[in-house]
Amino acid sequence: MSDSAFGEEQEEIEGPAPSLSQIKHIILILSGKGGVGKSSVTTQAALTLCNMGYKVGVLDIDLTGPSLPRMFGLENRSIYQDVDGWLPVPVETNGIGELKVISLGFLLGDRGNSVVWRGPKKTAMIKQFIKDVAWGQLDYLLIDTPPGTSDEHISIAEQLRFSEPDGAIVVTTPQGVATADVRKELNFCKKVALHILGVVENMSGFICPHCEECTNIFSSGGGAKLATEFDVPYLGNIPIDPKFVEMIENQNVSEKNLVESYGESTLCPIFKNIMDKVLAQNRPPRC
Repeated sequence: MSDSAFGEEQEEIEGPAPSLSQIKHIILILSGKGGVGKSSVTTQAALTLCNMGYKVGVLDIDLTGPSLPRMFGLENRSIYQDVDGWLPVPVETNGIGELKVISLGFLLGDRGNSVVWRGPKKTAMIKQFIKDVAWGQLDYLLIDTPPGTSDEHISIAEQLRFSEPDGAIVVTTPQGVATADVRKELNFCKKVALHILGVVENMSGFICPHCEECTNIFSSGGGAKLATEFDVPYLGNIPIDPKFVEMIENQNVSEKNLVESYGESTLCPIFKNIMDKVLAQNRPPRC
């Protein structure tokens, strides 16, 4: 990434983080607006890649709303350290790929606890998350980031600039109020020379749980227009499916693990088409 995108007072990074050295591909999930389902997109991307047989890691550095422990059914789990760093929490897959997660949520103890930190402490935690996690060998690392274009984004971009990430999937919803904020995110990516893998339009329609018909309750087309405006790939639409919410909420009492359940869901082929478009870009592996 471009050095010119950062202020002169930023800490100098000597090279790529050793903890990322065995990771073939790094993908950031970004959005300029909160509430667009970015963590849901991250979760589904991870489950899709896992169902495709890949070794996947998920790094949750949305410090103000670390929801991925709940999404993956890992609440009340703890993270530990060994000589190589923090150990990610594994997700049960029954041999279908591999999936592990690291999140600030594991350190908070209770989902109701808030993170009241000033910028320097957030920056220090982001640095630790990127440099001090013992991921081992991975095919894909997905990074769930905070919404907006705040200091945290600059810290993330700075920490990753020598690690050559594949790029970013940018998430929006169809409404104009969301696409206006996501437009700022796309401009941010261009300013820091972060490659844009494509735009996803989340909450694009509602799937009836009874007849499975999809209705455009929030309109549609905003994501495609953004992609055209910025000359980046449009990856596709993701509808709201109440069965996905039910799957997340009931996964710990289900006979099947989340990876298996998602593989049988109506959203899985939709998201596989999205991830196929990302993989078809053939970004060179980092190792």
